[in-house]
Amino acid sequence: MPADSKVIAVIPARWASSRFPGKPLALIKGKPMIQWVFEQASKAKSVSEVIVATDDIRVLETVNKFGGNAVMTSSDHESGTDRIAEVVRDKKCEVVVNVQGDEPLISPANIDLIVRPLLEDISESTVTLRILIKSRDELMDRNITKVVVDKSDSALYFSKAPIPWDRDGVDTNVDPLKPFWYKHIGLYAYRKKFLMEFGSLPDSGLEKIEKLEQLRILENGFRIKVVETALDSIGVDCEADLAMVEKRLAEQTVLP
Repeated sequence: MPADSKVIAVIPARWASSRFPGKPLALIKGKPMIQWVFEQASKAKSVSEVIVATDDIRVLETVNKFGGNAVMTSSDHESGTDRIAEVVRDKKCEVVVNVQGDEPLISPANIDLIVRPLLEDISESTVTLRILIKSRDELMDRNITKVVVDKSDSALYFSKAPIPWDRDGVDTNVDPLKPFWYKHIGLYAYRKKFLMEFGSLPDSGLEKIEKLEQLRILENGFRIKVVETALDSIGVDCEADLAMVEKRLAEQTVLP
């Protein structure tokens, strides 16, 4: 890979969490969650360097202890994206991947999938993922973000609400063979130049209503490429989710 195409993956890992304080160090099969995420991200073929961005010395020390790379960042950041921008500001790279610190089973193949469009097409600035929704319960779940795209796979909108809304109620069972409804997977790859501009974009009313940061990009007229994947993940929002992760690990001998 040419030097100017270097890809850096950054994992924002805050200690404070209203629902799960200390989440990055929660143990999964005896190993802290942040280590699972770091090791999975490090397996991505397109990634040159993985960095944990934290605001807590306990996370920093834990990452250093298992041989990872971590840096301290400001505790004043309003979002993980701002934290990532601080980390890579003085780094020489072309692409920056935002890997969520609460996705211990994140697939390295999904990271490679969102990096590829940025390396192949200079017009792309932000890439993320979607996966087909397979049940009505999933569609109606307000904890799951949905996305609709145009014919070029660019995002039209993101929402916690079920979009598109079936006004006539015909497809109430959600036929998985009909690609109408997609779940958004919160893994992002940015061209570094755009990431540096992101924080200065005007406030977005849609972002404030939906509580979805990516809507700031759309409302300000920029594109988000949304690549389809078949590899899902499990986000850990609360302690109860740890059991789901351990169940998945018990079912898989090798992580994707």
